[in-house]
Amino acid sequence: MKPSQSIQKTLGIGLTVGVTLLWLLALSGAVYVAQNKLNQLFDSALAETAQRIMPLAVVEIINREGPQQAQQVMSFEAHDEHLVYLVRDEAGNILLQSHNADPALFNKTLLNEFSSSKTHRFYGASAVQNTLHIEVAEPLRQRREAITEMAVTLLWPLVLLIPLCFMGTWAFVRYSLRHVLAYLTAIESRGSGDLTPIKVEGLPAEIHTIAESVNHLLDRLRRAIESERSFTANSAHELRTPIATALAQIQRLQKGVSAGPIKDRMVKIETTIRDLSNLSEKLMQLAKAEGGGLFSAEQHDLMNLLRMIVDDFQRSRPEKKVTLTLPQSGAFMSSIDQDAFAILVRNLLDNALKHGAKGRPVEISFSSEGVLKVVNDSSVIPADTLAQLRQRFVRSNTAVQGLGLGLAIVDAIVSGAGATMAINSPATGRMDGVEVLVAF
Repeated sequence: MKPSQSIQKTLGIGLTVGVTLLWLLALSGAVYVAQNKLNQLFDSALAETAQRIMPLAVVEIINREGPQQAQQVMSFEAHDEHLVYLVRDEAGNILLQSHNADPALFNKTLLNEFSSSKTHRFYGASAVQNTLHIEVAEPLRQRREAITEMAVTLLWPLVLLIPLCFMGTWAFVRYSLRHVLAYLTAIESRGSGDLTPIKVEGLPAEIHTIAESVNHLLDRLRRAIESERSFTANSAHELRTPIATALAQIQRLQKGVSAGPIKDRMVKIETTIRDLSNLSEKLMQLAKAEGGGLFSAEQHDLMNLLRMIVDDFQRSRPEKKVTLTLPQSGAFMSSIDQDAFAILVRNLLDNALKHGAKGRPVEISFSSEGVLKVVNDSSVIPADTLAQLRQRFVRSNTAVQGLGLGLAIVDAIVSGAGATMAINSPATGRMDGVEVLVAF
């Protein structure tokens, strides 16, 4: 499955890349236009130079004693010439040249126009009835350097533009998506049992419709789940009276029947009715665990509450051994509903006693950090079975009587209360046993 991408990241990178490409495209166009304009200016300067030097060269050549003798223009000081020239007669003999001119660079043919070689740009012109010819040369390196410097001058701001554009785009997109991010936070922060509508104020039009559809879906899901839970709770509640009546009647009938096959059947019927009564009670607990109402308006000390629950559990089942360990001082305050906490603890104790080794006590403790721990002696449970124990009607040991709802009820309360639960086998620091940790 392809991982989802952030809109903020996509827009930030996309807009930055787009601005960069547009800048490079504009730069390319500017360099192209500037290059043509610079070539025109350089060619114009080249032609103007030839036209200015030619009259002076004609006077110099005509007035010299030996007109056919090649001469160089005297240089006032050493310098690099950007323009060099040759003055030749119609036969190609050099009559006058600039002091740094290399005749090998010039055209062998006398041309009265612009021409180019790999390294130079030339302009030639004739005078005195084509008897004298001047050719001026300019290194192309000058033009390339001018274009390169201009391109670099336009390009270096892009080094600053890219991070500034990315940060500006990132900030603007984040500001524009602030309502979407708030909507995302509202969804992530709520628990699995919270199906109330999510606020949609300020969302963009493209997201608003989706948010409204999500709220409609949540409302339909909430009503469906509430209907299911209401049916479960009402059914379990309505069954309590007839089940109790049936149990009382079968117990009365047993007293009037002597030992034999009929009484054995009555005992089996009584056991079945008791199992049905336990199932009804578990279903009511499950409906409460999944139906919300797991928090109270006031906070309670869970350590003191745990002590009372364990004492009551031991009084009702004196044959079972439970060892309670609490910190010597301190309290842990929580807003979890007292009945929900009692259901959680009783189911953990009942599950540990059923599946623990006979005659061995169940250890229950509560730390000052708010971690409830229940440990029982048993053989090690395989990891694949351990991962399924939170599901409904799943038991690690099918030989033990039970409905497989205890840990499912505990898991529902833990999820609804925003706590976490872990099941370990073997228990921490031991070679066997099962350990259940609930962190509030």
